[in-house]
Amino acid sequence: MFELNAIIEYIIIGLAAALLFALCTLNPLGALQQAAYDGKKLGAWLKRKGNMTMSRYILLAFLIALCCLVLGLCFSFAGRWAAYISLIPIPFFVFLYCIAEKKALKVPLKGTKRANRIYFLCILWLAVICFVLVLGVNVAAYYANNVFVTNLRYLPLAIVPILIPSVLRLANLSEKPFSSGKNKKYLRAAREKLQASSCVKIGITGSFGKTSVKNFLATILSEKYRVLMTPASYNTPLGIARAIEKEDLSQYDFFLAEMGARHTGDIAELCDLVRPDHCILTGVCPQHVETFGSIEGVMKAKSEIFDGTKEGGFAVIGLDDNTKNLGELPNGLVKVTVGEHGECGAHEIVCTSEGISFKLSLGILQTEIQSRLLGAHNALNIALAAAMAFRLGMSKEEIAAGAAKIMPVPHRLEPIRKNGVVILDDAYNANVRGAAAAVEVLRLFAGRKIIVTPGLVELGILEQQENEEFGKQLAGLDLVLLVGSTLVGAVQSGYLAAGGDKEKIRTVPTLEDAQNVLERELRTGDTVLFLNDLPDIYS
Repeated sequence: MFELNAIIEYIIIGLAAALLFALCTLNPLGALQQAAYDGKKLGAWLKRKGNMTMSRYILLAFLIALCCLVLGLCFSFAGRWAAYISLIPIPFFVFLYCIAEKKALKVPLKGTKRANRIYFLCILWLAVICFVLVLGVNVAAYYANNVFVTNLRYLPLAIVPILIPSVLRLANLSEKPFSSGKNKKYLRAAREKLQASSCVKIGITGSFGKTSVKNFLATILSEKYRVLMTPASYNTPLGIARAIEKEDLSQYDFFLAEMGARHTGDIAELCDLVRPDHCILTGVCPQHVETFGSIEGVMKAKSEIFDGTKEGGFAVIGLDDNTKNLGELPNGLVKVTVGEHGECGAHEIVCTSEGISFKLSLGILQTEIQSRLLGAHNALNIALAAAMAFRLGMSKEEIAAGAAKIMPVPHRLEPIRKNGVVILDDAYNANVRGAAAAVEVLRLFAGRKIIVTPGLVELGILEQQENEEFGKQLAGLDLVLLVGSTLVGAVQSGYLAAGGDKEKIRTVPTLEDAQNVLERELRTGDTVLFLNDLPDIYS
């Protein structure tokens, strides 16, 4: 039993089983990646209503166990080979599982170095588990000295699929010390590079509009200056560090850093990295209440940008119910308010399905703005960017010229016209105010108006209430397609409570199903709004 040949056999079988079962970890690893490698969030995702991941693992385990049992018994006449024959179903069912799960994630797993390390550790832990199981069952078979136990000794390997989520979380925990140490060095180098640079740094945060305002400000400043900004939604310390890693900062006059936050202290950490000279707070709404606990918690977290901005800098603030009562700012920051009663603002806004026009006020100065952007909310976003540019010395003419060049930000109410149908791609919109603005834009279009949405996330205790309010805003649309099962109940309740036609609202399990419905029903002249293409971790 413990001879060299036997030990080699146990190792080979254990490693082969581990490599096979590791193929079944790719989708939950992708979900873990979307959850920023937070094991608790992965656990919550696995427990979400409608998530079939654990059910599929249990089914896989059952099928393997059943077939191993049948083969082991049927081939009992083959003696010691019966146990090896009983292993044949494992690769067969694993490959079937992989084929079935191939398109389970809308956002595919990215083969980053960290993901690769976790996957390797997952294989390692699975190999240890499988080897221990193989060794244990062979010891049991040896001492039992029973033909049925001997022939079925590899049957316990069938339980491994059920252990995969736990093994993945264990691999994630095992990898964290390495990532933490490496990230600290990486961030230290980025911090030193930013502090040594003479370019002006601007931090941009808020519950909504961060990416849009960043892009708009970059376009306006580019009329006169050389500008570098964090790409896409790179709004974490590592994202900012990655954005400057290969850049020569001496070639730029301005660096714009988008700053996201899910927990108290996140903005403070980003400010410690960037040390912004000026900052923008776009506004505050009940986004990320799930982690901040309350709207007051959100406000407190976003206000960390004021403490982290250098003394005497400009602080451009979008006025709303949560920011209008901000008192004197720390560090002697110069407050620049933007809104209906602010120092700067967008007035006399005219919205059409082709764009917006409005009067931009910059202190006592005014200028007319024409833009191909959609929605009144984008007039405010332009005003926020323009207010900072104006304070930094740009003329109203330069600002107007820059504003005219602003293009829609990808996946943020981006219009796509194809085959006589208008698609409003608002896939990255997940906040209350942005959702309301997007629905208002949809109503500007002629023809049938259709929305595809899973609802709004990260609203914590306000999730039910805010999704019901969102549902009320959808009443009167020609077709409402709700995707998934997590939030759609609240959206549907609000829709029906507002007098929505129950014949015009449908619920489908996946975005692919929604697209199939659209393929059957879309016709020339229709406009479809894709609002908040929910990440898999919230599905």
